[in-house]
Amino acid sequence: MRTRTDRSLGAWVRCLGVAWLLSAVVGALAAAEAPWFQRALVGMEVGPTGAQFGGGRHAADYARNFNGAEIVRRSVAANAEYLVIWVRDGDFTFHDSRLVPRPEGLGNRDVLREAVDEARKHRLPLIAYCQIQYPAHELRRHPEWKMRQADGKAIDHLVCFNSPYTNVVKELLAEMAGYGIAGFHLDMVDQGFGAPHGCWCEHCQSRFRAEYGRPMPKGVNWGDEDWDRLMAFRYATSDRLEKMLTAHVRGIDPLATVDFNYHGNPPFSWEVGQMPVMHAGNGDFVTGEAGLWAFGALSASFNSEWYRAATPGKPFQVAVQRGVRMYHDQTTRPLNDMRWETFTLLAHGAFVTMIDKTAYDGWLDPVAYGRIGTLLGEARSKRKEFGHAPVRDVGIYFSARSRDAIGRDKPAPWFQAVQGLHKACVYEHLGFGFVFDENVTLDGLRQFPVVCLPNVGVLTEREVALFRRYVEDGGKLIVTGQGGQFDRLGRPLTNGALEGLIGARVVRRLDGADHWMRFPKWSGSFPALGRGIPSDWPILVRGPATVYEPGTARAVGELMDSHRAALAKPENYNVDWPLSAREAVGPAVLVNAVGKGTVLTLAGSPDAAVAGEHHMVETRKLLANAVRFLNPSPRIRIEAPANVEVVVTDDAPSRILRVHFVSYNATPQTTPVKERPYVLPGLMEDAPMFRAVIELREGLKGAKAIGKGTVLKKRGNRVEVTIADVHEVIQCRY
Repeated sequence: MRTRTDRSLGAWVRCLGVAWLLSAVVGALAAAEAPWFQRALVGMEVGPTGAQFGGGRHAADYARNFNGAEIVRRSVAANAEYLVIWVRDGDFTFHDSRLVPRPEGLGNRDVLREAVDEARKHRLPLIAYCQIQYPAHELRRHPEWKMRQADGKAIDHLVCFNSPYTNVVKELLAEMAGYGIAGFHLDMVDQGFGAPHGCWCEHCQSRFRAEYGRPMPKGVNWGDEDWDRLMAFRYATSDRLEKMLTAHVRGIDPLATVDFNYHGNPPFSWEVGQMPVMHAGNGDFVTGEAGLWAFGALSASFNSEWYRAATPGKPFQVAVQRGVRMYHDQTTRPLNDMRWETFTLLAHGAFVTMIDKTAYDGWLDPVAYGRIGTLLGEARSKRKEFGHAPVRDVGIYFSARSRDAIGRDKPAPWFQAVQGLHKACVYEHLGFGFVFDENVTLDGLRQFPVVCLPNVGVLTEREVALFRRYVEDGGKLIVTGQGGQFDRLGRPLTNGALEGLIGARVVRRLDGADHWMRFPKWSGSFPALGRGIPSDWPILVRGPATVYEPGTARAVGELMDSHRAALAKPENYNVDWPLSAREAVGPAVLVNAVGKGTVLTLAGSPDAAVAGEHHMVETRKLLANAVRFLNPSPRIRIEAPANVEVVVTDDAPSRILRVHFVSYNATPQTTPVKERPYVLPGLMEDAPMFRAVIELREGLKGAKAIGKGTVLKKRGNRVEVTIADVHEVIQCRY
């Protein structure tokens, strides 16, 4: 944290003109205390609601009660360790600016000044929220800065990051930095979340020609080299802007932090203009969002581990909100609903920001702040339980190249394999992490006893060589779907890139997604793969599939097509509903020994099926069985209900394994008035009661629960617990 006293001292020394003393004092003060984000566990973000809905036209009482001093006081009382306060929205700003107007209801009040003055009293780090995309005020004054479609038509709500608009952003940041804030949260460096796509403005066309020596392609054209160049240009545009703004802030105030709202993770794709790794590390830390209402109940753990892998070694922030449906509603979640999400994030190593969007007039809901205070206070009391090294069973490989070349403009079906594998890991209590094609190394792969490639269609020679070395040295690899069967632009290959590792030849890719698996004789072939799965029963495995001809690999079970294959015009039949199994077309599973390791190939996509709309429990069991078959003696094994997420971390200096149990226990819901049959998730009101078992492979010396109500019994290397809470931690000494 950079204190106000520090800044006053710096100003006094500058007046004396003693530059060397200023440098020494500032350096000593900076070294004496770690930056605020390295010490932070929980904080708040508070902003007004409704600005983007009014198009610059609001009632006189809009944000009238949005008061910086009061927000700071409420945040401090709610146990926040830092505060992100909204300063610039699309239409307005909430500080004294010569560039953007304030809402009428504020009069001459300066909300940022109010907040800075009050935060100084509490030594509370204050971070200014500044919106980057959707600058409605500037676009009304400078329509020439708008993004353009390929036909030249303006995209009215989006600004081009290659336009002179970036100079306005720099000036705004300079204005805010002058208040003596701790840092900036910049939201968002996106290039749109869907059609129409840009940008083909004159600034982009000129820059593209200068960089590539050729004109921009005239629109989206997948599988084309020029379109591939344009994709790279889009990513470089966002990357350049983030680095430019970070450097700009550093030049104004070297101690001010910078973070960007990140969208390099699913369900976001190329349209946003961000890559998983490239755009995660340009600030001091990455900031992302969870949000049950937007991304589902599994997004908390998925996003946490994603951000960890995208910025290895750095802290990572995840934002959640106190409202039920979306950021700007005025509902308030039950305490246990917020506890479940927050403690899932904390268990996975994030520091967490709770967002409050105020009422239309800026009023602060006292009930919401009471619940938030209880939540953040509990988190702070458990601080020592968080932040330790994760214990992992599976590495989930994510290929951004496959996202773009295979997922293309319909990435959701491709994402399902990645999301379904994660879902299976959570339900089956397998520790997981992510590995990215952008920064994969052999040492990175070796962090995982098992690595899975969920329908990774595009693989370079370097990647294949890394996987071969990993397996030859004893690693275990799982391949699903149509792994390694496409070139860098998404065009089908004659020979799959992984055939040598798989130990089988690709005969053909099955059309559509109506695929089934059947295992007639589990007892004769790797029976561990069949645990919990009935034999001689076709299992629907909806997703991409491959017919293989085994070479060195041993085959298990049967891959089956559906009766859709017998239809004269299958495209005319309802594609949303799978047809029943028809006949065997190849093996379901291949097991191939490579050096000291093993490659297990699933000819279908049980991972995609787990995340799909026609999922079956058995597809999840098949994935878990594959992991446990390859790694039969993990360091720790957990048994718990499927609705309880388990996170295991290792505090090696203290020789303590911490086992976090976080239960999701939502209430049932009825159908909504619109968009049936899609049902909104229920709210978690009550703490659950459940039993669980922890079993260490060896060396368990003792175990204790941090909660008072947990019943614990230790039997050798096995611990049996009965838990009656949303979050519990069992400390296992070894």
